[in-house]
Amino acid sequence: MVDSTLAQVGKNLSQAMRILEDGQRELEAGTERWRFSRTSIPGPLQGDGQDVATVLHLVHNLIHEGEEEEDKPSQHRMQNVGEQGHMALLGHSLAAYISVLDRERLRKLTTRILSDTTLWLCRLFRYENGSAYFHEDDRDGLVKVCRLVINARYEEYASEGYAVLSSKQPVIYQSASGRPGLGQHLCSQLGLPLSSLCTVPCNTVFGSQHQMDVALLDKLIKEDKEAGKLPLLLIANAGTPGAGHTDKLGRLKDLCDQYSMWLHLEGVNLATLALGQATSAIMAANRSDSMTLTPGQWLGLPAVSAVTLYRHEDPALSLAAGLTSSQPVAKLRALPLWLSLQYLGHNGIVQKIKHATVLSQQLLQKLKTLASIKTSVEDELSSPVVLFKFSQEMSAASSGGSVEGYCAGEKEVLDTFNRWLGEQLLQLVPASGMDVVELEDEGTCVRFSPLLTAAVLGTQQGDVEDLVEKLSELVPVMSSTMSLRQDFREETHRHSPSLIYVEELSWPGLGAVRYEPQAEGIDESRRKQELEKINTELLKKLQELDTDIIFSTGPEFGTQEDCIFVGMVTEDVDVSELVNTIATLGRDIEESGRLLENMTEVVRKGIMEAELQLQKANEEKLMEEGVMRQLPLVGSVLNWFSPVQSSIKGRTFNLAAGSLDSTEVTYSTKAQTGRPSLQDTPTSSSKRLPGQRLFQRSGGAGFDSFSETSSIGQAEESTGEGSTTLSSSFHPPTPPPAPEENSQPVSDVIQEKVPESSVQVNAQVEAEVQTEEERQPEGQEVEQSER
Repeated sequence: MVDSTLAQVGKNLSQAMRILEDGQRELEAGTERWRFSRTSIPGPLQGDGQDVATVLHLVHNLIHEGEEEEDKPSQHRMQNVGEQGHMALLGHSLAAYISVLDRERLRKLTTRILSDTTLWLCRLFRYENGSAYFHEDDRDGLVKVCRLVINARYEEYASEGYAVLSSKQPVIYQSASGRPGLGQHLCSQLGLPLSSLCTVPCNTVFGSQHQMDVALLDKLIKEDKEAGKLPLLLIANAGTPGAGHTDKLGRLKDLCDQYSMWLHLEGVNLATLALGQATSAIMAANRSDSMTLTPGQWLGLPAVSAVTLYRHEDPALSLAAGLTSSQPVAKLRALPLWLSLQYLGHNGIVQKIKHATVLSQQLLQKLKTLASIKTSVEDELSSPVVLFKFSQEMSAASSGGSVEGYCAGEKEVLDTFNRWLGEQLLQLVPASGMDVVELEDEGTCVRFSPLLTAAVLGTQQGDVEDLVEKLSELVPVMSSTMSLRQDFREETHRHSPSLIYVEELSWPGLGAVRYEPQAEGIDESRRKQELEKINTELLKKLQELDTDIIFSTGPEFGTQEDCIFVGMVTEDVDVSELVNTIATLGRDIEESGRLLENMTEVVRKGIMEAELQLQKANEEKLMEEGVMRQLPLVGSVLNWFSPVQSSIKGRTFNLAAGSLDSTEVTYSTKAQTGRPSLQDTPTSSSKRLPGQRLFQRSGGAGFDSFSETSSIGQAEESTGEGSTTLSSSFHPPTPPPAPEENSQPVSDVIQEKVPESSVQVNAQVEAEVQTEEERQPEGQEVEQSER
């Protein structure tokens, strides 16, 4: 017989998950749509209650808030909540239901759940006669273990408290490659001074550089004992957080037994204890006094607590330390894991962990076949964590650039390239779960740790194949870019002082340049504005070129401003042509801007000169025609019987030459002279073969697929005709065949709107200055001599 309440709990959970997982669910129109349109604004609690579906819709909208406004799909990794995940979530729901049972039923049920889970975990991870403590924070188990050891080593601690610690200061030892901040957290929670924390360096000569130096640890313990301190506990790693290496657990346990110290272990490699053939280095973990496990990460179980397994014979001390509880409700923390372990079974658990180790070995074997990739693993036969990085030394001979001359900041540049490599691989193959780690000796490396990510992201062997394929495409581009960086620097120096090479070691690309205007006699603020304006326009024009190279403003939090950052390039890129194009475009933008500035003064002087000439022409017309013809009625009669041929000429203003000329030649030939057509404007200084991209050397094989995988900056490529010299002509409207009556004033006619595009030096921009005719009597046509 099934409890109806239990059945209803499972049904409600299924409905809730269906609503929350439906990311494309459309809300009903009208009131409901308006109700959830302002979910990001907190408000008062409504007076009337809402049903379950409405509340779940609200939660759904809060989860997916802002996704519609994003231009790109969300890059956040979401955990695949499968059936085993539903079991874990069901455990939290059942825990709330079970907590309302009567005390006797609750005690029996929680005791059974805790006993079963502890037994299964101890057998699964080969930790005999152990007890289990379930906790949300994976550091909390170690804190409770430290309290247990303090209570055990200081007999009067329960009555005297921290006063007994003054007689012999306790010392906690941890590895230098351990989890950052773990020791400080321990001291903070236990109320111990930081002087009680001793960090043991790793090996420097023999063994792994990520393993604790056992001989040095022995020396430190002896020094602390001689100083009157009490060596209390040692924290060792079975898989360091960075490189995934395992300390020499057997020797460390012997050392702890010698000095009556407690040995605590943590690390991802503890998961391999469940395999049938675990390595001897990991098998020594079953001798430890305690270990912290994170089965939720290893098995892909959401909201499952971490577990600390420990051995101690005094239950009173365990209760005092908080490792056990007399409250039955506290034991319900094991319920989600209890349900999930039963759902997966022993074989299912072992299969998930084995699948992760197989993925690591598959990637490691593939990486050995790639040039320019250097791997770093503890054990090539069984290491569950794979570290690799792009190595310049191995790629120096793969391209024709001058790698030998590039030495300054080489390590920083390699770290930047490897950081970019990890980000690109994660973006291209999200299911791989790649991440970037910073190590003291190796520098920046890319890490593949499927024990932490495979069950959560659903990583399969096909994802590893895709990862290797993308890696084989990115590595040649990185090699060519690295080898051409020095050439780019040298070419930029040849164009000094107009082009300045900017040293930005955090930029994963060819390099950065800044165009410096050559104007003299301007103040610093004006010069800064001119610098920003020119480089902004130059970046815009470079982004419009037909090339695979990415031009951008650089890193989001970079220190350099007003610079043009050049991204990754292929080996067939002509660096000389690239730099020459940048310099030429910058020079054209500067000259066009200077011409636009001077044009205002030229136009003003031209207007004044045109007004003087027109005023003089009007006076000559008055003297020639006489006063009688200026009268409205009399003038019309005289013009009817004796028409007068006007001698006033129109004026044309040449902006390039700054001169005012007559329009007699223009009207006689019916066309203005000195105007080049748009088709005659050169667009490129060199001829390219069909299909050859800009900046690509002739005969070189382009890397067409690189454009899809090299999105570094915010800029996007746009298709258009690339050119090393961009120029355009400004052409005003063609004037009418003759001036009309009551023409506009000279200042209104001459005003022209100057475009912001580049202007050729030899371009002529003509503005017509029309003659201001005298007011004639109505009904009388005035004929001009030059029509």
